[in-house]
Formats: sequence, C-alpha cells, structure tokens
Amino acid sequence: MNKFLGVAPRHPGLWQDAPNQAMSKKTNTDIITMVSHTQGRNELKAICAQLARLSQQGRWIVLVSPPNIGYKNMLAAAGVRMDRILLVHAKDEVETLWAMEKALTSGTSSAVITWTNELDTRDNRRLQLVAKSAQAEGIIIENANSHLPDSSINTHDNVYGQGSLFTAMH
Repeated sequence: MNKFLGVAPRHPGLWQDAPNQAMSKKTNTDIITMVSHTQGRNELKAICAQLARLSQQGRWIVLVSPPNIGYKNMLAAAGVRMDRILLVHAKDEVETLWAMEKALTSGTSSAVITWTNELDTRDNRRLQLVAKSAQAEGIIIENANSHLPDSSINTHDNVYGQGSLFTAMH
C-alpha cells in the first residue's frame, strides 16, 4: 500500500477533490449577546423573521432553557416551522452553556438561542472559542430572569410574620 501512495499526503481529508459542503458554507459567525429586561420577549420578537427564514432550511432552531414567555405563539405567528424547533431544558448554567456549545458545533442547527444569567469573562472566552467552529447562528439572552424576586414567598403574607397561612397536616 505504501508503494501506491508514494509521496502523497497521508491524511484522507486531503484526498478529496471537492470541498466539503459544510466547510464551503462556513462563514465567520459571532455569538451575539443581548441583555434583556423582558425575559427575552422583545429580543425574540426582533429576530423572529430571521428565524422563520432559517427554519425553512430544514435544520434545527435550538432554544436552550427558554422561560415561559409565550415563545411558541410568537414563533408560530412569525412563520417559523414549529417542527424544526428543538427545546433543551438544562438544570444549571454549566449545562446550559454546554448544550449551546454542542448545538452550535453539531452541524444540524441553523440557530441556537440561549437564555442565561450574566456571563463571566471565562464563559465569554469559552464562547468566543466555540464561535470559531460554530456552524449556526448563536444568540445569548442574558439576565433573562433578573427581574424575578429573590424570594418566592409572597410579600403580602410577610405582614403576618409567616411564609404562608397554610401548613401541612399529618
């Protein structure tokens, strides 16, 4: 076999005459970060037309940890193919960013939208590195849950000095 190859390059990827379709379509994509005060509702409305166009390509539009803001109705009203929407519910911030990274680099997605808290410099750097090999549009909606109160106890009930007027009976 070595006699047949002679001085030809040993890597099989170099033997192809036509460039890979995914590589020829690859453009330098950046991951866009949007700070939200509406849980991403306004930001999602702003990109709905672009998502509708991307959904017609037959690849996934991935939504990572979206809050309950009526995104299904917004996307459907904008003409997004709902059979191309993939929901990912992550348990924490680390899993959220990991899911975004995998969806961006998988080659099966056309857009990845992630709802998260404010990113630190380490996470921003990690996403800059991911953007170099991303094959989809990436959007991060930061501070999506910053408007929510710190405590889930109703402040009206705190007037009476107790968390709730109802207790469990055994």
